[in-house]
Amino acid sequence: MEMKKVAKCAIAALTSVAALTAFAAPALAADNNGYDLNGKGVDALSQHGGAQRIAGVYGNAKARNVILFIGDGMGDSEITVARNYLHGVNGHFDGLDKIGQPGAAKETGTGQYTTFSLGNNSNDSLMAKDKKGNLAGSKTAGVITPVTDSSASGSGWSTGTKTYNNAVDVDVKGNPQLNLIELAKAAGYATGNVTTSEIQDATPAVLESHSTERACYGPQGKWDGKTDTNGDGKIDPATDGNQGKNCLADQLKVNGGIGSISEQLLDTRADVTIGGGSKYFNQFGLDGKTLWDQAKERGFQTVQSGDVDGFKALKEANQDKPVLALLGDGNLPTKFNPSVATKYSADKDANPTVCTPNKEWLGNKGASLADFTDKAITLLENEQKGKDKGYFLQVEGASIDKQDHNANACGQIGETDDLDRAISAALAKVDLNNTLIIVTADHAHTSQIVEAQPYYALSTVLRNADGSKTTISYGTSDSPVYQDENGDAIDNDEYTQGENGDANTAEKFDGAMGNMSHTGTQLRIAASGPGASRVDGLTDQTDNFYTIANALGLAADTDTQKTLSENAKVAVKKSKDGKYFAEATGFNGDAVLSYKLIDTASKKVVAQSVDKTPVSGVRVATTGTTTIAFPADFTPAEGANYTIEVTGRQSGKTVKYDFIRQSGTSEKPGKTDERGNETIAQGGVNKPLGNTGSVVLGMALVAIVLLAGGMLVKTAKKRF
Repeated sequence: MEMKKVAKCAIAALTSVAALTAFAAPALAADNNGYDLNGKGVDALSQHGGAQRIAGVYGNAKARNVILFIGDGMGDSEITVARNYLHGVNGHFDGLDKIGQPGAAKETGTGQYTTFSLGNNSNDSLMAKDKKGNLAGSKTAGVITPVTDSSASGSGWSTGTKTYNNAVDVDVKGNPQLNLIELAKAAGYATGNVTTSEIQDATPAVLESHSTERACYGPQGKWDGKTDTNGDGKIDPATDGNQGKNCLADQLKVNGGIGSISEQLLDTRADVTIGGGSKYFNQFGLDGKTLWDQAKERGFQTVQSGDVDGFKALKEANQDKPVLALLGDGNLPTKFNPSVATKYSADKDANPTVCTPNKEWLGNKGASLADFTDKAITLLENEQKGKDKGYFLQVEGASIDKQDHNANACGQIGETDDLDRAISAALAKVDLNNTLIIVTADHAHTSQIVEAQPYYALSTVLRNADGSKTTISYGTSDSPVYQDENGDAIDNDEYTQGENGDANTAEKFDGAMGNMSHTGTQLRIAASGPGASRVDGLTDQTDNFYTIANALGLAADTDTQKTLSENAKVAVKKSKDGKYFAEATGFNGDAVLSYKLIDTASKKVVAQSVDKTPVSGVRVATTGTTTIAFPADFTPAEGANYTIEVTGRQSGKTVKYDFIRQSGTSEKPGKTDERGNETIAQGGVNKPLGNTGSVVLGMALVAIVLLAGGMLVKTAKKRF
């Protein structure tokens, strides 16, 4: 009887172990009308790293540098269309086709990756907003969505976390996820971000910001800082901007948030940033200054729209003098003038389209994507961190997507050619023995090569370099893509590209539109250099984050990322004009900080950050000094004590100590920095008092197993 009773208790204990571990385990495959549903659900997929297909398979290859090339919207069809036209159906790209080819480097890889997202927009997340920008109270945290947009896909490879369409480096609950530039800077690498789009656009934005809405370009949304939107005869950011339409109000600095994409770009502070979107830096910050003025005050070397000579003159880039070169007001012009897809016409077969050069293309002046890439690599290689350790660089050819939306075959072909030449420029400068180059896309698109003009869709017939013809069908919309004021299609001769390079610009025709949409197929990914073979087979976009992070030795998993803030410090200071503030350093495992300033005697909170949402609070200046402003009227009472408490929202690390009395640190109160600010007190991260929940759970499981085993052994000894 005793043996049975003990055995029964042991079995119950082991059953408890199974029950406890089941909390963390994904659901088992379920039978669904005869189909084997063996994928994960939203809850599992939305976790950091939850969508990996090859988790744990990392290899040992390490790279000194990583360059990630993104062809936005560059599916297999878009690559083939451009190759056929530019080089013939049996031709090849010198750069694009070389990456991943056997023999191109000691290690190469070519595969496909999946691109699905977890929601069509913020309405499928906890960050849903109403038309005025206010939080709408959604209780939905993710919906499996087969077709991604650029922001969700970019967030996947930049952070390792799946999210919803329109999200920039936040998860389906709005929590900021650390990205590759933040992590590379924390590891001591030089960093760069290059694009032909607006720098605030989704793909470049995922390396410089955290935003619940991809359209939150600036503190006034998508506004040029100059237009009298409401027609009242004056320029007023509060009434002329589009912040309510484009941004979650809680994210804006005016409401205690971490700020817009452009403002966060200045906080992330990559060594090299090159692209378009200059006009959005004409918007105004909390101090009433334009973002361009703020950038200059913070030490950026600035190059504004149209200043190609200024771009060419750039000689250095580092954290003291980072480069911010935005050479166009919006997206940069494409290499070729637009072509227009139309309904079936026998004349198109008889007279195939031949693309014509666009005189507005910046490559004519020495500022192509290849020129950007060459300049960025040179600057990063010469930067001290680049010399000492290496660099991470992302380069995007953006308008493959933008012109595919417009059924503009020539526009997308020219942009693909520009990307190919950028890859060739990189290959001419780097050593694939120590540099990993990855080439891929963010999502598939609409253009398809078909046998003949379809009657049901718009199409373009092109004359290829070898004299053959390629017929391209644009079948995700049946409306003419370019229309005049009468709704009639605009032909090639009547349409010219706008100054921003947008084929759907309203600058020339109010009725112009880009109707074609993304598609949801898996995409080609190719790599050459150390760690390249990890892209072989079928992976997911989030696997690309781990491929890059592992190659550079970055903190990839959440627990390791949290340790990056273990040496954080906070100093309370007084400025020359008597204002009190705090400076936080070392919160390298965080994107957002919370703080409280407490009167120690009364326990009254004198000041604190807004913590309403995950994007409320103080944005961390990546690997730099984050300033926390106290209320303007705060002056410590004579003889009073205060407690400052600063917490990293991602790491959970907290700095907490009392002042004005001496903090016991090595820096004596009263020391003055180079700006004349007096240090009142400072302290570091408080050491945790106990184990984390996961460790406690693990210890509990071990204890239960040992107890169960001990009971069985003890009884066995008695029995035998």
